[in-house]
Amino acid sequence: MTIKVVRGNPTPEELAAALAVVRARAAAAAAQPSGAELPRAAWSDPSRIAHRRVPRPGPTSWSRTYWPG
Repeated sequence: MTIKVVRGNPTPEELAAALAVVRARAAAAAAQPSGAELPRAAWSDPSRIAHRRVPRPGPTSWSRTYWPG
């Protein structure tokens, strides 16, 4: 792996700190199993709306089929 400084003039300490972060991230990614699932965001979790009552069928139920009341 080759790392090139494009702008600026980092000190040896700054360069060492940046490389330590890159190497730690690479090691963490390599240690994670390939089939591991990523945590789901709370907004996309269907269980957060599952506690609501399902509308009963009726003459206006078509208007409530997508957005639970």
